[in-house]
Amino acid sequence: MLVKKDKTNTYLVLALVALIYIVVAVMELTIPGTHIIFTVLKKSAIYSLVAVSMNLLNGFTGLFSLGQAGFMLIGGYTYAVLTMPTEVKLSNKVFVYFDCCVHFDTGILVGLLAAGIAAAIFAALIGLPVLRLKSDYLAIATLGFAEIIRVLCQWSGFGPLTNAANPLRSYLDLTDVTLPFTDIKFPPTLFVFLVAGVCVALVLLLINSTYGRAFKAIRDDEVAAEAMGINLFRHKEIAFVISSFFAGVSGALLAMYQYTVQASAFKSAMTYEILLIVVIGGIGSISGSCIASFLYIALSEWLLRGLDMGKFLGISAPNLFRSGFRKLVFSIIIMVIVLFFSKGLMGDRELSFRGLIDKIKGKKAASSKGGASNG
Repeated sequence: MLVKKDKTNTYLVLALVALIYIVVAVMELTIPGTHIIFTVLKKSAIYSLVAVSMNLLNGFTGLFSLGQAGFMLIGGYTYAVLTMPTEVKLSNKVFVYFDCCVHFDTGILVGLLAAGIAAAIFAALIGLPVLRLKSDYLAIATLGFAEIIRVLCQWSGFGPLTNAANPLRSYLDLTDVTLPFTDIKFPPTLFVFLVAGVCVALVLLLINSTYGRAFKAIRDDEVAAEAMGINLFRHKEIAFVISSFFAGVSGALLAMYQYTVQASAFKSAMTYEILLIVVIGGIGSISGSCIASFLYIALSEWLLRGLDMGKFLGISAPNLFRSGFRKLVFSIIIMVIVLFFSKGLMGDRELSFRGLIDKIKGKKAASSKGGASNG
């Protein structure tokens, strides 16, 4: 009976996800592409992926890492350099003060995959020393790594690869995505949703695998996990590398969305922003991270933006609504969420229709009993 309920819940969740994709596709066909809703949807999908990658470490493995912005930076730069057309590099239109040392270009999908692999390679190297640390020490070490990477990318010594402190542009972005083997443009928002959705699904499959159960065992009790034969360092390294891979992919998607890449944008504040999304959604909940990402971006980038411009919900009050007021209101909203949802919106649970199914079945059973008694 329990297996049957789980299957029904899975089908309902899949149906909801399919409906979301259909709605996004219809919106792109009927609403002008310049509408603010597409900006919110694209950025929300990107942030949901990087939030899920951080949750894989913080929520499911118990590793307090703060290096996501650094891995996103690596992914963004890798994608930009590899997908920038060769003629653009040779014409010196982007690398104004340097000669680019990468004299070839790849397609979008190869660039996305390479972005994740580059971030994963750095994570494997960084993980060798830092994963032997615990708690706050690990957080400080990974945060320091992210800052070091950001500074090095702006160093003129790496100019032929990163263009130093100058922005990278003219690479393949969301407007260049086409259907395979054709020149037909692919809806950009739907493309971001597809890539992010596939990556989130892979993380979900990993969590429900034997490796995922080992990650949770390490999170709950390292001593007991080691006594059960789990290699602590090996599994921590695997979780760290996989998390960084998806952070690198999200960095590449962010580069496609922003049309330019510059190291100065990947500051520690970006990591704190992602951590805030994870906490709001629920540490240990994949669906919570996704829901919180959309709520966070919608509020900060759209619904509350009028508070900085003197007008909100049709109310014009320039003396009250001024620059910075949005952050004040947003902070109050976060405090309310933390106070009333101490474990986040979802806690450590996933999106489920099981309660609704039980209620429907309970009502049917009650009505059938009532009918039988009346008879």
